[in-house]
Amino acid sequence: MSTDVDDAATPVVTSSGRTTAGSLGGSLIVSIGLGYLLTVACQRLLPPQEYAIFVTFWGLVMGLGSTLSPLEQELSRQSAVAALTGGKAGRPALRAVAVGVFVAAAFSLALLIPPVNEKLFRGDWSLALIVLCGGVAFACQFGTRGLLIGQHKVKAFSLLVVAEPAIRALILGVLFVSVAYNVVSLAIAVAAGSFAWLLFARPARQLVDFHVDGDGWGVTSRRMGMLLVGAFLTSAVITGYPALVGLLAPGGDGDRVGSLFAALVIARLPLTLIGPVQSLAVPFVVRLSVTEDGRHKLRRVLALGAAAALVLAALGALVGMWLGPWAVRFVSGPGYDIDGWSVAGLVWSSVLLVPMQLLTAVLVARTQAKLVLVTWAVVTGTASLLLVLLPGDTVFRAVVALATAPTLGLAVVLAFVLRRAPETGTGTTPGTGGTSS
Repeated sequence: MSTDVDDAATPVVTSSGRTTAGSLGGSLIVSIGLGYLLTVACQRLLPPQEYAIFVTFWGLVMGLGSTLSPLEQELSRQSAVAALTGGKAGRPALRAVAVGVFVAAAFSLALLIPPVNEKLFRGDWSLALIVLCGGVAFACQFGTRGLLIGQHKVKAFSLLVVAEPAIRALILGVLFVSVAYNVVSLAIAVAAGSFAWLLFARPARQLVDFHVDGDGWGVTSRRMGMLLVGAFLTSAVITGYPALVGLLAPGGDGDRVGSLFAALVIARLPLTLIGPVQSLAVPFVVRLSVTEDGRHKLRRVLALGAAAALVLAALGALVGMWLGPWAVRFVSGPGYDIDGWSVAGLVWSSVLLVPMQLLTAVLVARTQAKLVLVTWAVVTGTASLLLVLLPGDTVFRAVVALATAPTLGLAVVLAFVLRRAPETGTGTTPGTGGTSS
């Protein structure tokens, strides 16, 4: 943001910015809290073996949602650019959403392939259809959110962010009161939240002008393809990791796997707060990268931060080994039993994924999107290979793979950001900060 602003205008801008940040931050915290409570509630309602199936479904739906999240950034960019001239987003916005719908549908239909469905859902095809409905709705939802925030419709955007988990919580409450909950009904409650965009379809429709043309299908598809691939690689080892385990690991011993996934949900709590910090990291990097002294200071901060993260991960692993099994039983219920070493590995992984995501935000600030893709490809590829090739049962493979992959990924991304950086003061394009999340 430029600093060449009249002194008289500064208070207004600052006040508006604080109001916007407060509204968005508050809605995000409420959304994260409701989503986290929903996953913990489902742990309480389902036995470990059924929860393993449910959290695999959850990972697929939310992983697909994370994969489609670049739609929000792309449509917010298009909408904001159009707003500068008093216009509205045009056909390219609809094309981008159409690409997202196609990707969601193709991915979800692949879950109906019998061997894949058996591996993930033990032959329950209805869960694959629910993923299809939720994924397509997610594409429309992120498109709607992008249009709203691009035109600075902060109130509507904030309400939509809260409406998604609120709908899930409402349906979950009805299922609990009526004692009608099982894996499928809870899955329907999860997917229903993706349709919250329908409540805001009318105001979003008013922000699109179908007569405005722009980038064609080819340009839109290529741009969205790169963004979606990067988001998919990220979500495969974060939101969608239970599904990756279900697909690649040998399977068996559903109670132990369910307990592992319950512990994973608890250990991943810090990652739910990383999105806003990533957004703040991008402008911070841009400001420091303007001068050589700033770039030197940035490299020093990043190196010290990575070292501190390793120390914190080690301490967290020790605490997880000691208190982890008790914490999982306390939060999820006495039926969830897990070894201390498993919790230690999950905590180590979760802590290291935080600096990893912040460091990829540095690459985003430098407009080095290809290096972001390389980083997450290393992480996802390492985890996938270990899940397939390691000896041992599913729990052992899942923990070792998840502990090893971000450790290697942190080394790779740190090597990328510590080398001599290009000057980014003039080369960073607005709106790219979200592509690494």
